[in-house]
Amino acid sequence: MLPDNILFSADPTNDLLAILQKKKYSQVAVLTDENCRRHCYPLLERALPPHQVIEVKSGEEQKNLDTCTYIWQAMTEQALDRHAVLIVLGGGVLGDMGGFCAATYKRGIDFILVPTTLLAQVDASIGGKLGVDFQHLKNHIGVFQVPVMTLLYSGFLKTLPTAELRSGYAEVIKHTLISDRAMWNVIVRNSFTDQDWNTLVRHSVAFKARVTTEDPTEKGLRKILNAGHTIGHAVESYLLGSNRRILHGEAVALGLIAEGYIAEVRGMLSTTDFQQLYRYILSVYGKVALMEEDIEAATTLTLQDKKNKANKILCVLQEGIGNARWDCEISPEAVKEALRFYRSLQI
Repeated sequence: MLPDNILFSADPTNDLLAILQKKKYSQVAVLTDENCRRHCYPLLERALPPHQVIEVKSGEEQKNLDTCTYIWQAMTEQALDRHAVLIVLGGGVLGDMGGFCAATYKRGIDFILVPTTLLAQVDASIGGKLGVDFQHLKNHIGVFQVPVMTLLYSGFLKTLPTAELRSGYAEVIKHTLISDRAMWNVIVRNSFTDQDWNTLVRHSVAFKARVTTEDPTEKGLRKILNAGHTIGHAVESYLLGSNRRILHGEAVALGLIAEGYIAEVRGMLSTTDFQQLYRYILSVYGKVALMEEDIEAATTLTLQDKKNKANKILCVLQEGIGNARWDCEISPEAVKEALRFYRSLQI
């Protein structure tokens, strides 16, 4: 059963209007980017009372404190008080950053997430993790705060380029690998273009909502959701800082293979299952081009991962398909070996 603040909507215009009428906010502001303003905002505009639109540039490279300063300044110039609401219309970058800005503005105002990408709908908008990147370290500055509502409308997925849809699919893959072998068996029988997105979104949202409700501030079980992210985030952060940006889902896909390799070496994941894992992921994503210097630099960044403790790199490792173990200590040497294995794979 989903929490009360998550709503699958067939009519987001009327559902958003009903939420705003019930809450009786003093003011309404909408945060979005140029793409969502063009493709998604017109659907919701007629449901909104008089409001201001705050538009920022799209892209992970905008997810920083400078952009937050711009958003806070706009909210201040609009004289939003503590009884106002910020509606965040966009993908995972906007949801993380917009929620963070709302949660810290005047010690916190309400915010509503209207995620428009697959990545945001199945992952970023669920569970109340908010934040921004700092000095090319992913989500280094942030807070936990749940929105008053997350409004999920599958119609927005039709506006996405294929690359963005594929990026979000990595989180769907991750959710099946760590929780549901039967669903993994379903998705691997189909190509990326033949997936049932409504079913997969509902499956991922239900799983993540259950985990984050049980462990809202990541003291235990919620850590399982970081599968693929320790190594994947490090590579993503390094390439972003080198002006070789890859999509988040591409990084997670890489991370699932690299961390799967470590699990296979340790005997936690059978060779047969690991081969199925990396062959399917490669069939969807291809490979990220890595050089030896990239591997060295990304490995160094894993030492800054938020999950670490006492200078030990901690990550999530597969225990077969459908199960995983968190807080597994890995060495920098293991990270390098895993990335070299990934680099050696043939498509």
